[in-house]
Amino acid sequence: MNAPAVALVGALGHGLWHRRSMHRLAREGRVRVVGLSARRPIVPTEDAPTDGVPTFTDYRVMLDEVRPDIVIICTPPHTHLAMARDVFAVGADLLLEKPPVPTLDEHRRLAVAARETGRLCQVNFQALGSTALAEVSDLVQAGGLGTVETVDAVGAWWRPDSYFTRSAWAGRRAIDGHPVMDGALVNPFAHAVMQALAVADAAGAANAPITMDLERYRSRDIEVDDVACMRLTFAGGLTTTVAVTLASATFAAGEIITRGARGSALLEYPKDRVQLPGDTAWSEPRGRTGLLENLLDHRTDPTVPLIAPLSRTALFTVIAEAIVAAPLPERIDARHLSPHPDGTGNAIDGIEDLMRQVVREHQLPSGLSTPWAVAPYRTVLDRRE
Repeated sequence: MNAPAVALVGALGHGLWHRRSMHRLAREGRVRVVGLSARRPIVPTEDAPTDGVPTFTDYRVMLDEVRPDIVIICTPPHTHLAMARDVFAVGADLLLEKPPVPTLDEHRRLAVAARETGRLCQVNFQALGSTALAEVSDLVQAGGLGTVETVDAVGAWWRPDSYFTRSAWAGRRAIDGHPVMDGALVNPFAHAVMQALAVADAAGAANAPITMDLERYRSRDIEVDDVACMRLTFAGGLTTTVAVTLASATFAAGEIITRGARGSALLEYPKDRVQLPGDTAWSEPRGRTGLLENLLDHRTDPTVPLIAPLSRTALFTVIAEAIVAAPLPERIDARHLSPHPDGTGNAIDGIEDLMRQVVREHQLPSGLSTPWAVAPYRTVLDRRE
């Protein structure tokens, strides 16, 4: 029996990551790479060659010609719904790059399209495949931390000014009237938000109505934030505080901190390692199950559950939609900035320490007397049908 035929829409940028994965699985005999699509020329690399693989500038032509079994979509989120429908229409299953779609309405329409065509849709929140996340979630579900009170996330990265000009949609709030999913929480730190929601779900909180308090800031001339702090208060009392920045001269990879009545657990999600109660140091990296591999396994044996089915990402979409619709981020005055050591822009003074203080004290910057902070935007979220 032939291996499933896999095609990629959006083969440039982050699409190279998918090309490498596809090529590796092709070498293992698990897939056949039958098509790559991008608007600009696709440059081969040693770990992602294009020899013998048809390339296209129009993904619709590719779908019609190669008739794949699985399609990966790695394009801006505001393009996802229309492309996904085209994929389902040719009878293919879908691995959809995160974030899935900009609004809950589109999320529901995507779910209907998948259901009506009988196709699978997995969202590429690849960190959900982490064995370390599963370890923390299992501990929470088993009551190993007692009643969970808070699930928080913190991260401090640097992105140069060029990051926000890398594409037509980067740093933008909307294009042609379509909401754009950019900004620290909904794009680069989307995994941090999704990991925190996954642990909150393990604690039994994530299906409840939520109050969201949000503060967003920008240190440069962009329409979205490069500093964002959010506090989610679930109906049952559990809170999730997320504090992240792309404007830090120092680095914090990204941590999920789960605090319960009987102890705490740390997950450094980019490295898939943990510190559980009683540990004095980080564990060795735990590894991940790839979401394309998981999709392949599920197609072969439906008793193998999808790790990131579309339904699992609905709450993320609710939160992301509210973030994108919130008031424009406040500009941080230049007196609070200093040149980044690598000379590619300005970093915010002391921002990593502030992000850590936010999650430690569960106070947003405005509650910590931060000189450039303003009062939070508050809204109530409820995704129940």
